[in-house]
Amino acid sequence: MRVLVSLLSGVIFGLGLMVSGMTDTQKVRGFLDVFGAWDPTLIFVLGGAVLPMVVAWRVAAKRKTSPMGEAYPGKPSTRLDGKLVLGALLFGVGWGLGGFCPGPAMASLSYGGWGGLVFVVAMFAGMAIERRLA
Repeated sequence: MRVLVSLLSGVIFGLGLMVSGMTDTQKVRGFLDVFGAWDPTLIFVLGGAVLPMVVAWRVAAKRKTSPMGEAYPGKPSTRLDGKLVLGALLFGVGWGLGGFCPGPAMASLSYGGWGGLVFVVAMFAGMAIERRLA
């Protein structure tokens, strides 16, 4: 059952990314170009993601287990360190240069195109290199 719920969640997430325009690299670059031809429409995507999560976090805080019966993970660290800052910087640079972040890049694989494939291969290579360096 867990695999089916995961698959369904992934499909809904991917469709949402495609419908919202997050897989359109030109739209993403337009959103990030705040000093040029700024396209603010992706703010609605952000709001559409953050607002339901606020509700979900409040509901989850009152429960001991997930709807699938598993324990919730512990709270992540709130410590701001060099690794977090460097990771955020690299993520932002990659997002700005490529017009993709990991979720939309994976969703873009469903409709073809070399850009998404190259990004995903580079993303996995970067993760493998980081594991070796860590």
